[in-house]
Amino acid sequence: MQAVLHSDEEASGETLTACLEVARAQAQADLSLGFAAATRAWEIASSQGQFSEYLEAGRWRCFYLYRRGEMVEMLSAAQHLMPLFREQGNSASLCELLRWMAFSAAEQGDFESALAHVNETLARARELADPKLIALALNAVGAVLERMGDPWQAERLMNEAAALVGEQAGAAERLIAHNNLATVGLSHFKLLRHSESAEQRREGQDALSRALQHTLAARPHALAIGERFVLAISDSNRGEILLHLGRLEEAEAVLHEALADIDAHGYPALGWRARCSLAELQLARGDAAAAQQALATILLESEGRALSELRIRLHHAAYRAAQMQGDATLALWHLEQHLSLMRGRAVAQLAAQARFFVTRVEAERSLEERRPATQGLAEQRALAEPAEPEDASWRDPLTGLGNRLCMAARMPALVRAAELTAAPLTLALIDVDRFTALTRQHGLDVGNQVLQVLAQMLRDNTRARDLLLRLADDQILVALPDTVADRAVEVCERLRMAVEQYPWAQLAEGLDVTLSIGLANAPPYATDLLVARAESAMYRAKHLGRNRVALA
Repeated sequence: MQAVLHSDEEASGETLTACLEVARAQAQADLSLGFAAATRAWEIASSQGQFSEYLEAGRWRCFYLYRRGEMVEMLSAAQHLMPLFREQGNSASLCELLRWMAFSAAEQGDFESALAHVNETLARARELADPKLIALALNAVGAVLERMGDPWQAERLMNEAAALVGEQAGAAERLIAHNNLATVGLSHFKLLRHSESAEQRREGQDALSRALQHTLAARPHALAIGERFVLAISDSNRGEILLHLGRLEEAEAVLHEALADIDAHGYPALGWRARCSLAELQLARGDAAAAQQALATILLESEGRALSELRIRLHHAAYRAAQMQGDATLALWHLEQHLSLMRGRAVAQLAAQARFFVTRVEAERSLEERRPATQGLAEQRALAEPAEPEDASWRDPLTGLGNRLCMAARMPALVRAAELTAAPLTLALIDVDRFTALTRQHGLDVGNQVLQVLAQMLRDNTRARDLLLRLADDQILVALPDTVADRAVEVCERLRMAVEQYPWAQLAEGLDVTLSIGLANAPPYATDLLVARAESAMYRAKHLGRNRVALA
């Protein structure tokens, strides 16, 4: 700390206190004034060697930089503070600073850094054993994954966070949960809206409807605690959602109200986003000239400052505006800019996914105490040996496969045994394609028969020591111990082809059944993490056209 403190400036303790009071007071009011006060307090604390005040003022500087959308500057300031915060041990402030860093890095497309930051905040929240901090960390993981193009995993983690807090959640936790879920729903819609699959387009519309409900649910919590920044995000989301739903009059009113609030409180990055939505609304009404002028202004104002996601959106809207006006040269230029930014984001996503995969369990397991290395291998195997089911409560009555109780009892032992012996382990998550539509068309009895036939085919195509579990109506999890990924792909391809070729018309005329299967192999040795990775791979198989096997 001595290296960052100097004594070449004299300032009174009263002045430092006053500056900090202003910094705290302006959090929901004047960002410029709050930032100036925080910066002055930071300088004074540095000159006087006031360590705790120095950290507090520095944190407030990061807060204001983040809310003003100055992400590069915020990350630089936070990196400067990080060693000092870490020296003080785990705290809510450290977790908060790491979340801001994760969001800022993700918005700039630096997904590797973003995932590293959320990994750390998860681990520190877990050490503090604070459910609310863990829930906030899970929401941060979800927000990063959403920016990386995986809204399915993001929504799962955010719902898990909400369940973790449960009735303990206050207005702040509920606000964050609803706001983040709205953002994820909007992202989910954008990912699927141009899909060639009608079912996927419906899935996107359902996600958009959920997002709208989350924005409505977030509003009273934001007003109750006076959280203007998150309210501005939520209202901007609501306006954009209404635009996509074709409710243009409502969208315009909401966006103008949100923009007035944004301008009043000084959130420039949010302002660019709301203005982009209004320009897209003009496009929806056929006023391409006005939209093009508005978009050109935003692009100029945000040059070098706007987040990568917004720049992608701005260039795409500008491309559409130029195209509508018959300006092929300008349209081509904006399209090239849009595609270049999209390619850059895709490369960053793939690079991050190749190196990191962060969930709650990964952080938790990093904190677990390892068994002593001196423990004998035979003893380790004995401790890891799974127990057999004791009664019918561990079995799904329809299929005879294991249920979630069986999973809770058997999976930890299987994973532990694989870890202790460094043995391969692969999980396969099997989902019946369009199962809801199948039961709607052919009836629930036929759907049940399909599951029973599938369960028997699984028993015929797996070993006695493989673990077969029915997780949901149409989802089955298969744990394949001592099985490398390549061998698991062969097993699942054999199953997939057997299902595809089965004479399903014997059960009902016109019945056709296929599977989407996602695979994940250890390490890491964590049940929830492996299941989550298998689930992500399964959804990728669906996104690629269904009736296929995908490896995480």
